[in-house]
Amino acid sequence: MTNTLSTAAPVTTGLYIGGQERSTADTLEIPDPAHPGAIAGYAAAATKQDVADAVAAAKAAFPSWSRLSAKERAAAMGAAIEGIADQRDEDAAVLTMENGKIRFESWVDALVFEIRWQLALSLVDEVEQGKVLEPAPGIPVRTTVQYQPLGVVTVIVPFNWPIAILGAALPHALLAGNTAIVKPPPSAPLATTRLVQRVAEKLPPGVLNVVTGRDSEMSGLIDNEDIAKVCFTGSVNGGKRIMEMASRTLTRVTLELGGNDPAILRKDAILDDDHLDRLFGAIFDTTGQICMNAKRLYVHRSRMDELVDGLAARLDKVVLGHGLAEGTTMGPLHSPVQKAFVAEIIEEARDSGADVREFGRLPEGDLAGGNFLRPAIVVDPSPTLRVVTQEQFGPVIPVIPFDDDEEAVQLANDTWGGLCASVWTADTDEAARLGARLECGYVWINDHGAARLDLRAPFGGMKQSGMGREQGIEGVRAFQDSRAIALPVPPPAS
Repeated sequence: MTNTLSTAAPVTTGLYIGGQERSTADTLEIPDPAHPGAIAGYAAAATKQDVADAVAAAKAAFPSWSRLSAKERAAAMGAAIEGIADQRDEDAAVLTMENGKIRFESWVDALVFEIRWQLALSLVDEVEQGKVLEPAPGIPVRTTVQYQPLGVVTVIVPFNWPIAILGAALPHALLAGNTAIVKPPPSAPLATTRLVQRVAEKLPPGVLNVVTGRDSEMSGLIDNEDIAKVCFTGSVNGGKRIMEMASRTLTRVTLELGGNDPAILRKDAILDDDHLDRLFGAIFDTTGQICMNAKRLYVHRSRMDELVDGLAARLDKVVLGHGLAEGTTMGPLHSPVQKAFVAEIIEEARDSGADVREFGRLPEGDLAGGNFLRPAIVVDPSPTLRVVTQEQFGPVIPVIPFDDDEEAVQLANDTWGGLCASVWTADTDEAARLGARLECGYVWINDHGAARLDLRAPFGGMKQSGMGREQGIEGVRAFQDSRAIALPVPPPAS
């Protein structure tokens, strides 16, 4: 993998519907978040008719795809991603140009898609594994419980880790026997579209389709009566809109939304270089733009100075710059709007009297005016400040002291979200006890963050962090329905 700034011409992508690439009269202009005025590429902007055609193509492909056995589908899917890594370097460069994150993260983004795809295929023997309920007193039937696919599903992914996140749902949906339409993020659609089309070209026409465009034209991916399910990853407000639109046709939804994830560092927390490196990555990877990043640190009062100094030492080494440039360790925020929001909540914390410490130097020259912010630590802020109560989705972390475990759990749970959390302590028994009390879908012990996620385990949130689960056999079941077939059994002869 090289790490040099690309000077290639802007990338152009089309739609992929029913086994055919399709161009559009209108296109989306995709800016480079790091370089003001630079264009990463152009993506096709679908019309409502294009969307309807994609749904129709997926519906037409469903009967034959769903009639295949799970093993036959798995064989076709395995063949479809052969050679997917051959263009990973180029995929990573494109993703960095449109997303802003450093190239290594973009490279891992594409790698995780392949890993998740293969993990889904490893579940093939469980996909059709039902059960038999034998006759019982008063129940003179033998009932077989089976699983069946839903139909056409839409998978909508966000800008931050679009390819990897797609891998948490798409292969499970296809393996279960559904056909799919992928909607990449409108602000960063290029790398995802390129990769998915390469996979779709090796599957039967219509099984996998890709549609890009403006949200105003995309409603048919959600409220069309032929859409059986929508799997959406994004913001809480975006999830609410998806759920409202899906309600018109009672379309099912899986929603993986934002989080305000707490990390509890007890008095006996291990704060050596290894643990501090893990925590640092869990906070600042992708410039803080990951739903499962640590967003609030609750630190035993006796360890506050040690923890803050440890993070500060790592932030002192941060190099802000273009994600394709040699030596860059932190890229820009993805959008000017998000940059403005994060800058606003940092300034609000400073104006309140909180101890705000910023690090690094903003880029100059051609990158001046890009979506860059200096990463920051906010020490002991008021719990009412937005840097604590809202998901920052940027390079800033509040560090808040506590005095005992009960207080820490209460503070950690006192939020709107429930995606992930972590407990850091030398006492793993206590960690398990505290972790069981945290109101969220995934808990780490002495660890945290997307890079440390067990990709075999079910993943999803509680509260306003969403509903449903992805990954694992639970992720396959999310794209299936159960069916019972009852056979009368005559009573034994007397």
